[in-house]
Amino acid sequence: MADPKGFLTTGREVAQSRPVEERVRDFKEVYVPGSLLPIISQQASRCMDCGIPFCHNGCPLGNLIPEWNDYAYREDWQAAGERLHATNNFPEFTGRLCPAPCESACVLGINQPAVTIKNVEVSIIDKAWETGNVLPQAPERLSGKTVAVIGSGPAGLAAAQQLTRAGHTVAVYERADRVGGLLRYGIPEFKMEKRHINRRIEQMRAEGTKFRTGVEIGRDLPADALRRRYDAVVVAAGATTARDLPVPGRELNGIHQAMEYLPLSNKVQEGDYVTPPITAEGKHVVVIGGGDTGADCVGTAHRQGAASVTQLEIMPRPGEERNANQPWPTFPMLYKVTSAHEEGGERVYSVSTTHFEGDEEGNVQWLHLAEVEFKDGKLEQKPGTERKIPAQLVTLAMGFTGTDQENGLVSQFGLELDARGNIARDDHYETNVPGVFVAGDAGRGQSLIVWAIAEGRSAARGVDRFLTGASSLHAPIRPTDRSLTV
Repeated sequence: MADPKGFLTTGREVAQSRPVEERVRDFKEVYVPGSLLPIISQQASRCMDCGIPFCHNGCPLGNLIPEWNDYAYREDWQAAGERLHATNNFPEFTGRLCPAPCESACVLGINQPAVTIKNVEVSIIDKAWETGNVLPQAPERLSGKTVAVIGSGPAGLAAAQQLTRAGHTVAVYERADRVGGLLRYGIPEFKMEKRHINRRIEQMRAEGTKFRTGVEIGRDLPADALRRRYDAVVVAAGATTARDLPVPGRELNGIHQAMEYLPLSNKVQEGDYVTPPITAEGKHVVVIGGGDTGADCVGTAHRQGAASVTQLEIMPRPGEERNANQPWPTFPMLYKVTSAHEEGGERVYSVSTTHFEGDEEGNVQWLHLAEVEFKDGKLEQKPGTERKIPAQLVTLAMGFTGTDQENGLVSQFGLELDARGNIARDDHYETNVPGVFVAGDAGRGQSLIVWAIAEGRSAARGVDRFLTGASSLHAPIRPTDRSLTV
């Protein structure tokens, strides 16, 4: 145990954020560099080393949290990094982007602020990179088997790295021009700078993983050609079909899906544009959708110089404390103030968009909305609550409904879908087509980054077993696992 009295003597402290007026002028990460290391040892000492560590249950990866907390307390950074990597390929991603269901399951969190597990995690991995302890792990021998991974998001990258280290020859196909999937073009730079992706990709290249960018399976390369070329295929193409808003005026200029808007801002940071083709500069911006993607749009609009930013959510505002139907150690739906919300804007709950209004040139100018309430379990519009707000740029961030089926990937492989519209698979992540596996959002539906990495690792075990008859790869979850933290 790190410190038997740590949870009694030390209060919770989290990473220090840069001042709002400073950070909205750039796209660098919002946290003060190096602000965690002076406090992280004492923060790790708050871990109680519980007899039953419920944080393991809260984490889909089954991270060995009490173990690396103890090492961090002792400042044995090399050992801490080794235990962290034992279950997680990319802790610098999860340490920045995961909503930390492990902290919701922390035993200390029953009646005190939980251990800062996420901050300890990112401190350990940043220290590991800083000290040169993150090295390529090339396989000792090759199996002679080949695997294609479709998609280079967290699920695809995790599957690829595990399979490469198992000795298989792996090629990752990505339809975008750069590797990373939504990590690259969906997550704004201020939440995770892309240098973190770049150095992981270099590590994977050194281990032997090949990357093919600008190739869309189903369009640029037929599925049957891929199956003939490889012994196994992992579909990790994500759930990229965005939910739309079919109301009058949807066709007006200036209304875009979030994933049409956010990638362009990221491309500016990559040097592809001087200014993004879609920008919030000087405009009244409305973001429809109250989740993380909506918050990403809010933060991006602030940095582009929006005249105003309003975020709409159809559901009521969550409470600031757990509801009785979301008891510890489940992951509760709580009111959350992200770094983007700290920077300004208005959040409006329990409203629904009725229609858009444009100018004579077909550009959106106003969004009409009405308040809604639950009646007999259904959301209904409240009479007399209609009003309009200025809207010269609207982003739709209402989630995703499943894997893209327009490119032919699903039909060309002949893949079956489950009742929720995701690609169906068995307990070994294999689809109805022998040798074709699925991982991440494509099989699970829209979910968290930590679930994507866990699924990638689990699918890799299924592929390794298919190719060799057995596998020693760590598999944290099965598709049938339905964790209460979802």
